[in-house]
Formats: sequence, structure tokens, C-alpha cells
Amino acid sequence: MDGVATENKDFMSKIRPHLELINAAVSGVLILLGWYLLTAKEESRAIPVIFILAYAIGGYYKAKEGFFETFKQRRLNVELLMILAAVGSAVIGYWMEGAILIFIFGLSGALETYTMNKSHKEISALMSLQPEVAVRILDDVEETVSVKMLRVGDLLLVKPGERIPTDGKIIEGVSAIDEAAITGESIPVTRGPGEEVFASTVNLRGTLKIEMTKASDETLFSKIIALVQNAQSEKSPSQQTIEKYEGPYVSVVLISVVFMMFLPSVLFQWTFEESFYRAMVLLVVASPCALVASVTPATLAAIANGAKSGILFKGGVHLENLSKIKAVAFDKTGTLTKGKPEVTDVVLCSHVDREDFLVKIGEIERYSTHPLAGAVVSYVKKETEKTFEGVISEMEDIAGFGVKARMDGMLYKMGNRAFVDGEQGKAFMLDTVDNLAHEGKTVIYVRDEKEFLGIIALKDVVREDAILAVEALHKLGIKSVMLTGDHEKTAEAIARETGIDVYVAGCLPEKKADEIKHLEETLGKVAMVGDGINDAPALATATVGISMGEGSDVAMETADVVLMKNYLPRIADTVRLSKRMNRIVKQNMLFSVLVILTLIASNFLQQVNLPIGVVFHEGSTLLVILNGLRLLKN
Repeated sequence: MDGVATENKDFMSKIRPHLELINAAVSGVLILLGWYLLTAKEESRAIPVIFILAYAIGGYYKAKEGFFETFKQRRLNVELLMILAAVGSAVIGYWMEGAILIFIFGLSGALETYTMNKSHKEISALMSLQPEVAVRILDDVEETVSVKMLRVGDLLLVKPGERIPTDGKIIEGVSAIDEAAITGESIPVTRGPGEEVFASTVNLRGTLKIEMTKASDETLFSKIIALVQNAQSEKSPSQQTIEKYEGPYVSVVLISVVFMMFLPSVLFQWTFEESFYRAMVLLVVASPCALVASVTPATLAAIANGAKSGILFKGGVHLENLSKIKAVAFDKTGTLTKGKPEVTDVVLCSHVDREDFLVKIGEIERYSTHPLAGAVVSYVKKETEKTFEGVISEMEDIAGFGVKARMDGMLYKMGNRAFVDGEQGKAFMLDTVDNLAHEGKTVIYVRDEKEFLGIIALKDVVREDAILAVEALHKLGIKSVMLTGDHEKTAEAIARETGIDVYVAGCLPEKKADEIKHLEETLGKVAMVGDGINDAPALATATVGISMGEGSDVAMETADVVLMKNYLPRIADTVRLSKRMNRIVKQNMLFSVLVILTLIASNFLQQVNLPIGVVFHEGSTLLVILNGLRLLKN
């Protein structure tokens, strides 16, 4: 029995987020059944029951929301008006029209609720990356404690492969730190005594002793979470406008209906029956059914169109906002670039044999744990099929500096200039190294125990489609900006290669969000394109956040739009789709308003009866839906 109860509980927990959508679907099926019985002209007592069920099931959530908000906020809302309009339609005998009204409005609300539930997952995704425990050293004794128990000044031990539990300063040890969660930079950085490290970054190799410098709720990563939460809690301009005018609109319609019941019988000698009839017609034709249909079908059609092209929109408001974008800000690593370093240049001294050189460095790097070793090995495998047949010994990987090994009796060193030979290295290929650094490349020096042999340059290379994407945006009159945690020379090189208008280097997550706010103040609405955890605050702050499909789970959950196929030129396609959708929505809204005003005037002049009013009212709804469905075609 307990097992059955547990299964039922699990089943309900799975379908609960979808109940509103299920109700709308059931209501639609009941309407179709009622319509079939009516067109078959069969006398059936089931018809009223079917439509009552369609009303109750389809309108449950909207009726609950309408009455609850009315009493809670003490102001009328559109939900209440739509329910009254449906009831008014039933009062004068038009059950199916009222049920259709309920169905359209209920479906719209269900889709909105479903989208909101999906968008809340990014906070839990961020939370999962925060370490919950840490190893604290107290009186030379190691103890595992909750991160919440830590205090500023505590000495912590972080072993290789572990996430750093809090912001701090290295007291002892040297290691390569993967700071992608904070800076987005794909190449790990070397940190040593006296240098700062951040919570939730990964210690790749060496053992570190860290002094805690910030409380757990004040770390840089905690600020990322707070920025995402704050940005998502802000209401969009469209939402604010709707809330501003919905109360007055509902009040005017309801007051007009009341006046319509009584004043004509006094002023124009209408009978009470005629006045009541005209009041019910007014309630039906003034309901914003066509206005609702002006937006929802068009939006859903545009979203479906985008999905076919690998563009996932998380809501119509984001698609709408894209047409107003004045600038697009790009993250560098993993967005404009591939996010993985590759060997781009091998420059050797004139007397060095290239193939022999590659075979030897490939063999050394094959046994190395250096973060760039994999890129070097992959390059060697691609460039030569020759294998090393000698003897390798005295292999030593020195964290933060490089690697050395003895091959056939000769000692070889690979790494940064200071490790290989600081004094002689300053002059070795100076102009070449400066040029490579200007291009944003990382340089590895290689020498044996006698002399320098050459250099290897690596770079996170630009995606082939990044240049096309920037060009396409420029054709639409949209400015391009790059925000990166990398240093100035690398940022300048990537911006020059891709054609980016403006770049900002050295951006931590908080600064990226601040830069987005600054761009919105100076240029207008801004879209942000990123792929990493560190991009989450900027994605949430921007008018529209766009994530790469290969990006982190946090980036995809935070973003408003996801490029599932990672093809950057699709960004320009989304802007064009947004502009097209907004044109159709404006056409629909203007047409709907004109029809409503015409029907209201005709009703007051007694020139339209209920059947004609229903035909024009529902007909206008059908027309705007069909116009919106044109967006299904490219």
C-alpha cells in the first residue's frame, strides 16, 4: 500500500506543473464534442452538461486567479471580465461561444504558467555548483565542516580536483585553477601564494592552503546568484503596461454594461428586455477575445518557426523584445571562439628538424597533466605519423610553470619563459613572441639543455560563423560588443578578427552585468550572448539573454533564447522573425479594436443582433488567428 501511495504521489508531482495546460486541452475536447452534437441537430440533454463542464474545467484557473486578485488587490482585472463575458454569452443562449472564449483565454494562461515554471530552474542549477563542505585546518588538525560554519580568517585545505569552497587568498601551494565558472576563460590560470581565488572555481592539480577572506554569502559566486534572482524579478515593460490599463478597461466595460441595462429604457423608451439583451451583447462583443488571439497564436507560430531552425524561445515577450534590440553583447570564450585552445603556430630555429621536434614534444606532453598538453598532443598527431622510439626519464610536471624530461640522455624543458630560461628567454624570438601575444596567443617556449629550439603558440580560435553573425547584425543596424574576462591583448585580437565594434576586457561576472546596464542606458535595449556560468548575471540582466546550445546548463536555463545548433548567424534571423511577428501582431490588434468599436457602436444603434455580433466577434478572432499562423512559414 505504501508503494502504491508513493507511486501516486510521484505521478501527481510530475503532472502538477502541467495541470493548467491539461485543463485547457480537456476544455477544448469538450467544446468539439458539444459542437458536433449541435451541428448534428440531435436533441440531447448532454449538450448543456458538456458546455458547463467545458466552462468549469477550462476556466477554473483563470476564474480563481481573477476573483483572488480582485479581492486581494481590490481592483478589477481582465480575467474577471473574460469570465463574465463567457457567462453573459451563456445567459443569452450562446454556450459554445462562451466556452470558446474560456478555452482561448485558459490556453494562453496555461502556456504562460508553464514557461514561468521552466524559467525558475536556473537558480537551483546555480546552487548545485556551490560546495557544501570544506576542509578546515584548526591547530594542525583537518576537519570537514559545512561551508556555513566557516568564518573569515579560517585556513582551508583544497586538494586537486576539488572546488574551492569560498573566496580567499592562497597561503601555501601553487596550482592551475579552472576559473571558467567566474571568468569564462577556457585556459586555466596559475595561482600561487598571495594570489586571490574564488569560490566554486576548480583546483586542477596542486594542493592549496587558503585563507578565507569573505563570508560564504558575500563571495563572487553568491553575487552571481543574487544578480540572476534580481534581474528575473523585474517586470517587463509590456507587463507593466498591461497591469496599468487592465483595471480601467474592465471598469469601463462593466459600468457600460450596467448603464446599458437601464439607461436606454429611460432615455429611449426601450423595453427592459431589449436593454438587458443589448447589455449582454455589449458584454460579449466588448470582451477582448480577438485581442488575446492577436498575440498568442502569432507568438506560438513564431516560436514554432524558430524551433524548426534550432532557435528555442522561452516566451513570447523575449521574441517581441528582440525587434527592439540596438546592440548585441557577446561573451568571448565558447561563444565567439570555440572555447578550446588549439596550436596555431610552431616557430623553430633554422637548424631544428620540424618532424623530430614535434615527435619529441608530443611524447613529453603525452605524459603531462598541464592544461595545454592535450592541445599540443592533438596537433602533433595531426601533423606527423612518426612515433618516438627513444627512452624517456626524469619526467617532472611543475605546477604553474611547465614540464621537463630527459629523452635519450638530453634534458628538455617546455613552459613559460621564466621556467625555461628567464634571462636568455627575454631575447629569444622577441619580435615573433610580441606579434603572437598581440594576436592574443599563449606562447610555450621549448629548449634542450644546450639551447632554445623554438616556440609553440596556442589560441582559443574564432568560430567560423562568428564573423558572419557580426556582419549580419551590422546589416540590420545593430551594434556589436564583446565582454570578456580575458586580458586586453587577447580581447583586442579577437575583436579585430571578428569585426566587433566595441570590446571590454577583464570582465568578471558582476562587471559584465554592469556593462549590460551601461549599454542599455546609452544605446537602448541590449541582447547578451553567452555560454558559461559566469555569463548568467549578464544573460539575466540583458533585455534578451541568448545562450549557446553547447553552453553550461546554468547559461541555458538563465537565457531567454537558446541557439540549439550553435549557429551564431541565427541571431540575426531571430531579430528579423521578431520584427515580422510584431508587424502581424500590430495588424491583428488594430483590426480587433476596430471590430470591437464597430460592434459596440452598432449594438447601441440597434443595428446588430446577437447572432451577427457573435459572427463578427468570433470571425474577427478566427481571422487574426489565421493571420498569426502565417508566421509558421519562413
